[in-house]
Amino acid sequence: MSDFNFLMLHAKLAGFKLLVSANRIGCEDEFSKMLHDRLMAGLDGAIRSTRRIVALQRELVIGDDLEGTISCQLQGEEEVLARRTFVLLDELEIDYFTYEYRVNGGEWHNALSADCDGIEISYPTTVSDTEIGPLATIIHDIARETGIAISVARVVYA
Repeated sequence: MSDFNFLMLHAKLAGFKLLVSANRIGCEDEFSKMLHDRLMAGLDGAIRSTRRIVALQRELVIGDDLEGTISCQLQGEEEVLARRTFVLLDELEIDYFTYEYRVNGGEWHNALSADCDGIEISYPTTVSDTEIGPLATIIHDIARETGIAISVARVVYA
């Protein structure tokens, strides 16, 4: 069992969900509402994970785990939560070793192009903070305080 305080993480996530929900009230366009809804859905999933982890920790302390099943489940849940990423728009995977990228689990595309000026590497970019609006600050705070990665990338093919 790790020393990390998942009950405190649960409280932080619940507080951020409340903040995102309150911020959604001021949304004027559908894009902003959609970002808020997807972020709240991601926070809901992380909150459910922390609840499962706290319940497993409680079972481990109370009961006898002779076969090690509870501790194995607990370790798995903790690993899943540690690798969680909220994807608010397009899921963008970049392979920096092969200079390729793929969008939403699709085909890999080469990011290298060559012309008379030399070789250029061009990966799709993330959405700017000004385009996200006030939600950008909340997203940065969530990532900083919880360690959960949040991806806001939109892939536009020119």
